[in-house]
Amino acid sequence: MIRTIVVDDEPNVREDLENKISADGAFEIVGSCANALEAMREINSKYPDVVFLDIKMPKISGIEMLAMLDEQSMPRIVFVTAYGEHAIEAFEKNAIDFLLKPVKNDRLVVTLERLKRNCRPQSAVSNITPPELYLVPCYRGSKDFAININNIVHIYSSPATGAHVITDREEPEYHTTVTLELLAMRSGLMQCHRQHLVNPNQIRTIEKLENGLGQIITQGGHVIPVSRNHMKKFLK
Repeated sequence: MIRTIVVDDEPNVREDLENKISADGAFEIVGSCANALEAMREINSKYPDVVFLDIKMPKISGIEMLAMLDEQSMPRIVFVTAYGEHAIEAFEKNAIDFLLKPVKNDRLVVTLERLKRNCRPQSAVSNITPPELYLVPCYRGSKDFAININNIVHIYSSPATGAHVITDREEPEYHTTVTLELLAMRSGLMQCHRQHLVNPNQIRTIEKLENGLGQIITQGGHVIPVSRNHMKKFLK
């Protein structure tokens, strides 16, 4: 079975597409999401083979969401869009799968047959992926949030509890499923330790410790470790 997630902020459109996909016995709908924040959690917990992804959604668009996914484990993406000719030309130029709304049965059949032949990730998707993240999808309990990079003080990871997001507000920590490696590559956050990222705009002082180690004191008084490998770049 080809594990499939459908992401669209219009419930009727989402349900209709799920029903049409499910009619093909090769596909199993394992997730139904109304926005990119829900989709991030579903993708990172259910590991689908394919995601049918709406482009125009509130807070985080479908294309912006792609920048939050690890390219090495990204599922195959099929864009579902009502966009005009200019966007379609970009998809066709990069050989990216797409469906136009309203989705027609004969066009969907072509896409499903193509997916059955090849569910590997599309490397061409990276050609239209934003190079930089401005929002980080987070959650606290069952609620999802889009946190602006500027409001993040630091992020640390724990093998037991995942990635924790600390903001400049007096509020409990958030969690995110975005990896520290991807955040270090696509955001303004800097890696200071294997398990820690820091917002350089939130740094108050950097202190040298013994054995080439160090620590960062943030504007709000948080103490963040700096490893020997990263200490040099903070002392330039």
